[in-house]
Amino acid sequence: MRILSLAFLSAVSAFAPTTRTSFRSISSLEMGKSQDELKKEVGYKAVDDYVKSGMVVGLGTGSTAYFAVERVGQLLKSGELKDIVCIPTSVRTKEQAESLDIPLVTLDTHSNLDVAIDGADEVDPDLNLVKGGGGALLREKMVEIMSEKFIVIVDESKLTDGLGPGFPVPVEITPFCHEHTMRQVGDLPSCEGCKPVLRMGSSSSNVNDGDEIAVTDNGNYIVDLHFDTPIKDARKMAEDIKNVCGVVDHGLFCDMSTAVIIAGSDGISVKEPKA
Repeated sequence: MRILSLAFLSAVSAFAPTTRTSFRSISSLEMGKSQDELKKEVGYKAVDDYVKSGMVVGLGTGSTAYFAVERVGQLLKSGELKDIVCIPTSVRTKEQAESLDIPLVTLDTHSNLDVAIDGADEVDPDLNLVKGGGGALLREKMVEIMSEKFIVIVDESKLTDGLGPGFPVPVEITPFCHEHTMRQVGDLPSCEGCKPVLRMGSSSSNVNDGDEIAVTDNGNYIVDLHFDTPIKDARKMAEDIKNVCGVVDHGLFCDMSTAVIIAGSDGISVKEPKA
């Protein structure tokens, strides 16, 4: 039996489910599921529907992507999936995948992916996303933008009519003169109304849980942009933020989703971008 290190257990504990139940198909009559059960259903369905033998697969980061990684490991162990390689989007996803004996590669050797599966913190009607609550936004975007298909997995609580008020938009910035970069971003006209807040404590949570500045896997800082009203033009804001010198990347994922799989108390639905 493989013995997992304390470091690994600590790294994934924030994303592990609070309950463990076996996967089963959805019925419209099923009600009263926990959030973990909903996350598990979409995570497993995404892998079952989109991952095939011989593929290069991007593995997302977070509490919903956790279940997709788990499902890949199960299908490899059972022999239902063969000859796949995967690219993790964070250190903790890498450690989870290694514990499941999932073969891993990087973009350095495999620049083109068949599919990537990941969660999201918010999804608007055009399937634009806010991502990065778990602090892995740069690696997630680098992997997912290179995927032929990007499958987003969420529960219905993540759906919104407008990005911003429901979840802060994370921006990864360089540590050098970070207060200057925060001001530059906050002063952008397209970010009007935002309150930039430097993430403290753990980089995997936008809740202040420590006295030290949060540091990403890439050695950078994160600024969370808090909005009281919906972002007026997410695409314009994404372009403007990326153009600020000192910004590495941001958590707006616009026009990237191939499909969004949504779990609700009355079953699973799939949304695709409007033609």
